[in-house]
Amino acid sequence: MSHICHIELDDANLPPPTPEIEQERKVAIYDLIEENSFDLPARDGREVPMGPYRLALSIRDKRLVFDIRTEAEELAAEFHLSLSPFRQVVKDYWSICESYFDAVKNMPPSQIETIDMARRGIHNEGARVLEERLEGKAEVDTDTARRLFTLICVLHFGG
Repeated sequence: MSHICHIELDDANLPPPTPEIEQERKVAIYDLIEENSFDLPARDGREVPMGPYRLALSIRDKRLVFDIRTEAEELAAEFHLSLSPFRQVVKDYWSICESYFDAVKNMPPSQIETIDMARRGIHNEGARVLEERLEGKAEVDTDTARRLFTLICVLHFGG
């Protein structure tokens, strides 16, 4: 299976991120580049360029856009996903993240751990939704879906 070698977020129209959101973004990108599994299946009988791939994520016209290019910057695929299936899980994720960020500052470790477990559960749900939406378009493993979901949340932050 191939992988993503470069990732770019189009956040030009978003408000400046909070330090916590910027940290989530940096960690997700770093972890994605370090280890991911991302492949493009053949579609409509067309040949698909082999990876590694350069991925640009953006939101355009209320749709999540995956612009996938080869290392040589040649277009490999582009697809647009409706944001509707992500709305509630992104909202829930940011809500639990706010609780987590507050808890880290004020609560004992046992309460932080409880909130973190809930956060991971919502994060897993977001990754599952993403894997379903990518069916037939891109093949990813669960860890890659989790990290991509984090980046979708970052893009949603200002949207």
